Amino acid sequence: MPFSVSWHTLLDELDDLSEGAELITPLSHDRFRITDVQEHRVVVRFTETGNQRPLQRDQFETLYRRIREADSGFDLDRLPPDADSYPAVLSLHPRFEIDEQTGTITEKDSETATQLVNDDTETDESERAEPDEVDVYSDALLLVDALERHDVSDLSELETDALVNLYTLCSDVQRNANEFRQDVADVLLDRLHHDQPVHGQYGSVQRTSRRNRSLKDDEEVLAALEDEGIDRERVTSVDSSKVDEALEVMELSEPAVYEIDESEYVRKAEVDEDVKESRLQGLKDRLAASEEEETGDLRREIEELEDRIDDLTSFSTGSQLQS
Repeated sequence: MPFSVSWHTLLDELDDLSEGAELITPLSHDRFRITDVQEHRVVVRFTETGNQRPLQRDQFETLYRRIREADSGFDLDRLPPDADSYPAVLSLHPRFEIDEQTGTITEKDSETATQLVNDDTETDESERAEPDEVDVYSDALLLVDALERHDVSDLSELETDALVNLYTLCSDVQRNANEFRQDVADVLLDRLHHDQPVHGQYGSVQRTSRRNRSLKDDEEVLAALEDEGIDRERVTSVDSSKVDEALEVMELSEPAVYEIDESEYVRKAEVDEDVKESRLQGLKDRLAASEEEETGDLRREIEELEDRIDDLTSFSTGSQLQS
């Protein structure tokens, strides 16, 4: 397929973008928007700096040819400095996709994902909605609120009740997150194949197997071993459960048969669900009032946090000039 066909397909995709659509570069993770689409170039404006930059058609064609020449995708490391806005824009073409895990852009036979991270045609409600019957969401929201209200950089300076609240919420988040993770794993298991990792934005997963063993009936095991010339005395050992039974009917202390190492730890005793629910409802009310400035600030903080997580977990590397 000649480049001119792919170029006009890309221009059509760009024309269909909403005015507020925002993309992100795969290496530097800079956000930008399309401000003008012309026959020979695409003009973009970077969100953070406000700088405007024209992206020329002939540079898109060079990238297009490099991708088609590569056997397993074009290595984004080979891009000139500050040129990763080109593959970000090209990813809007339905046949080109960026894989940040491998640091490549590839031509596909089917429709692909894009570097589009925001589109104003979608409402805040569609982007963020409270999931039904997901306990970890509520506990995580309460934990975030507690972390925002306390300076946890030095835990020794916190009041005891604040520490109790943090410990309780962390415990609840851990338990519910593990349960939710297992639910997700059960669904993923049917979609994964051995030795074929599947990548997501924040990491990758792979199907694996675990071999569990449990001994058969004692007499059956001992008989099998004796048939091979192994005396049963060589494989029999002290059973702690039977020792405990003996201790109950004998005047023998535990230290006589056990090495005892005592340690102290904190254990969650109870949870005040009424207080949690009251506080949670207050947080939900704050989030629901989208017109309030405080909520706007909270949403921006969450988005900035997501950006920082992206920077830490996505593929990122330096650019080298390759003409």
